[in-house]
Amino acid sequence: MDILQIVIVIAILALLVKPLGTYVYHVFSNEANRTDRLFGGTERLIYKLIGLHKRQGMTWKVYALSLLAMNAVLVVLGYLLLRVQSILPLNPVGNGNMEASLSFNTIISFMTNTNLQHYSGESGVTYLTQMVVITMMMFTSAASGFSVAVAFVRGITSKGLTIGNFFEDFVKANTRIFLPFSFIITLVLVALQVPQTLDPTLTVHTLQGAVQQIAIGPVAALESIKHIGTNGGGFLGVNSAHPFENPSPLTNVIEILSMWALPASLPYMYGRFARNKKQGWVIFAAMMSLFLIFLSVTYISEKAGNPALNALSIDASQGSMEGKEVRFGIAQSALFTTVTTAATTGSVNNMHDTLTPLGGMSALGEMMLNVVFGGKGVGLVNMLMYAILGVFICGLMVGRTPEFLGRKIEPREMKLIAIAILAHPFIILAPTALAFLTELGKGAISNPGFHGISQVLYEYTSSAANNGSGFEGLGDNTPFWNITTGLVMFFGRYISMIAMLAVAGSLVRKSTVPETIGTFRTDNVLFTAILVGTVVLIGALTFLPVIALGPVAEFLTLR
Repeated sequence: MDILQIVIVIAILALLVKPLGTYVYHVFSNEANRTDRLFGGTERLIYKLIGLHKRQGMTWKVYALSLLAMNAVLVVLGYLLLRVQSILPLNPVGNGNMEASLSFNTIISFMTNTNLQHYSGESGVTYLTQMVVITMMMFTSAASGFSVAVAFVRGITSKGLTIGNFFEDFVKANTRIFLPFSFIITLVLVALQVPQTLDPTLTVHTLQGAVQQIAIGPVAALESIKHIGTNGGGFLGVNSAHPFENPSPLTNVIEILSMWALPASLPYMYGRFARNKKQGWVIFAAMMSLFLIFLSVTYISEKAGNPALNALSIDASQGSMEGKEVRFGIAQSALFTTVTTAATTGSVNNMHDTLTPLGGMSALGEMMLNVVFGGKGVGLVNMLMYAILGVFICGLMVGRTPEFLGRKIEPREMKLIAIAILAHPFIILAPTALAFLTELGKGAISNPGFHGISQVLYEYTSSAANNGSGFEGLGDNTPFWNITTGLVMFFGRYISMIAMLAVAGSLVRKSTVPETIGTFRTDNVLFTAILVGTVVLIGALTFLPVIALGPVAEFLTLR
């Protein structure tokens, strides 16, 4: 029954890939299509209001500056609102202003699509800031990442000098994808008993005669964009493990598909842009192969249970249910965990701190690689980066100048890709080491030994991968953790974005070279295997030592 549940969800996803990928392609192809009839009038009004009249294409530098400028303005506005939220309306329970370092961490977190929360949703922010800051940034950060992915795809597949217009891409991402999809999912979740109200907390009397306050609010609206935008921040402290955020197995499947479907459809969109659908299916196959490996490790590990408890003859037939909701069980918990770390969403329906060592290692591995579908555009861009690297390596092996989609890959592109590849492990491993060198870092660790290493490593990996989930045993709401993770989220988001936009800007200016008998094909099964091998090899070289110190050592100790 467990396997059947997982297979059905994966089958539904596979059926959604082609129609969604086709729709996204039509949204960003800048060619006349049926979606113009529905959204064209609204978009023209928005363009008029913001002064965007010609919508001419941008060079990669202008595109990157436009992205950074808009994100910077939103960061300043959001930070100010969090600092004065106590005096603003829609604060029925009287939540106070957010502390300075926590405000810094929170605003960077949501603007970078990470949504790491060092606060509890129902007590850390008000209804107003949940909607105006948190939910608003879930839309804008997702649209920013989506726009960069589309611009990168244009750069490596089209002929011209520009990669599109950032503001046009940003508006279309919101009007044609995130707003309508979120509206539909919100209505579905409300119909399935997820709260959507501005009423204050519920006052209930328990069977023992005590009075209890139960937090409610505009939960459904946040839940929809939280998953569709692969954001992950919870309206309530325990995220999608809370019955108000995720009340049933049906809502659980809806939330899984909401955060998985769009990232999974982007490879097909890329194939449409490349005028070769096989190119897209190769990328999708590589992603799905890696996903199934991680899912298998997570499910088998959680189903096997804790070896230490099994040795005590305790009934563990249900597997390791610590930190999991009975209404979801092992299968839907393992699937949710694998999808949320694959799609870099960060939403959780079980506590990752209580995962078995190998289950936690699987979640860490997906975020370290950051190519297994990924968030809004992140996985596709990173996987294409590895595809270019794979072509370069194969070219060196046969003594031929490497080509990708008819363009030569030269030193400039490889230097930029090297920056993107090396920056990711550096901003994970350097702060992790720093945390263990200072009392400010070590003081937050709640679990000594190897699991404590995993707690710290997971926090920085989640921050760098723009994921946002955490091993919640870590006491991370301190200035040290707020500032260091804030910086990691910032650099993890923008270094790779700028580097890959520069690659796109370089390739879009190059003339295409004709395909010859010596051209290395990138649209067949062989290249899928090369791509998976390249990702695994680079990931193992950079992260295997620290993985051995954390989850692997903990696993061996338990046994």
